[in-house]
Amino acid sequence: MTSKRRRALIGATSLLAATGMALPALAQHMDHDKTHPPQAGEPAAMPDGQTTPAPGDKGMAGMDMPRTDMQGMDMAGMDMSGHHGMTSPYGPWPMSRDASGTSWQPQAAGHGGIHSMAGDWMVMSHALINLVYADQSGPRGDSKGFLAGMVMTTATRDWGPSKVTLRAMLSPDPLMGKDGYPLLLAAGESANGVDPLIDRQHPHDLFMELSASYSYSFGADQSVFVYAGLPGEPAFGPPAFMHRPAAVDSPEAPITHHWLDSTHITFGVVTAGYVAGPFKLEASQFRGREPDEKRYDIETGALDSSAVRFSYNPNDNWALQASWASINSPEALEPDEDERRVSLSALYSRRIGPEGKVSATLAWARKDRVPGDVSQAWLVEAAYQPDDRWTLFARAEQVDQAELTPGVHHGPQYTVRKASLGVIRDWRLGGHAKVGIGALVNGYDIPAPLSASYGDPRGGMVFMRLKIE
Repeated sequence: MTSKRRRALIGATSLLAATGMALPALAQHMDHDKTHPPQAGEPAAMPDGQTTPAPGDKGMAGMDMPRTDMQGMDMAGMDMSGHHGMTSPYGPWPMSRDASGTSWQPQAAGHGGIHSMAGDWMVMSHALINLVYADQSGPRGDSKGFLAGMVMTTATRDWGPSKVTLRAMLSPDPLMGKDGYPLLLAAGESANGVDPLIDRQHPHDLFMELSASYSYSFGADQSVFVYAGLPGEPAFGPPAFMHRPAAVDSPEAPITHHWLDSTHITFGVVTAGYVAGPFKLEASQFRGREPDEKRYDIETGALDSSAVRFSYNPNDNWALQASWASINSPEALEPDEDERRVSLSALYSRRIGPEGKVSATLAWARKDRVPGDVSQAWLVEAAYQPDDRWTLFARAEQVDQAELTPGVHHGPQYTVRKASLGVIRDWRLGGHAKVGIGALVNGYDIPAPLSASYGDPRGGMVFMRLKIE
């Protein structure tokens, strides 16, 4: 390891250690231990994580408790996986249905976080920080230690049938440097504004989301909403990979990212939607250009692109979506090329016993760049948690890539495949904080003649994570 990489890894370790001391302290300050006996007037825990309201309490789902019961209430022990959790910022359904931006996940996937009241505002915060060492072998491989993840806070206030929500999500990704981390067969964005990033995953910006939304609910299960972000996520594709239930435990970005969900950090987006029970129809106007190589700023520009998404959750275990986007000049290195994208996905989650869960994703996307330049991407991923300690996860992907030929930004198109398999062992520090150690391995299928430049590559990661939820 070079001295430059050694210093970066030492700095990342120091930041993770500092975060590890601060966040568990916050969790302990705000949290009841999950094993404490219910106090007078406090909801009693049910086996599936739901709660039974105390006598005379109508529960959180309706948000109609007397205000005197809400003030000063410690909500840190609330499990968001059940039907009696807080309602969504976008309508009268449990928040456990919400994923990144305005996308949906299976309701059974659940949510976790530290919950509190700040005056009339209900606040939820969670964090996931990964300290990773990645190694990709072969002539085009590299190794690097880096820090990645996110810290997210949401504040919601009710006004009768209306809701206002503010959300902020920050990432330590810029600390890994402009060239990101090694990820064979990945391509997208640029490290310096001139050369494309190939066989690497770009860092996300410090500000991954700064958004606000307003919703109005009418009837028993209908609502309309408006969402705006700078940055934010338009109505396209499945939830972003770091929010999908089957992908959240892997520190590795999918190589299908720039087909399925690369628009999740868009500097300028406005979305309007209508929800009726299990159906949601929404449309977005957003800035098509991908973020530049400056990772600490806020970018602006015309809202020159459009997206439409239809979502359907037939029951608590499934989340289905179909979406379309017209994206104006997404890549700075090829500003004259626009894109059309189509996406279909199905997400599945089911609870197993008191602590277990299984989740899966099947997703497909098609990208049309210029007449005759069509590419597709497939992804299958799954995660299995038998209990609170262990997580097994896997992913298989296939992508039509035209940006992998050495020295040619947009060359011949090849169909490449990649598979990943990983495991994590967690240790709980408190009611909401846990630390885990994990590893994953990669396998590749690279066709000739592209394979000549890759040799016979292997890849993998070892990582330590801190999770607050």
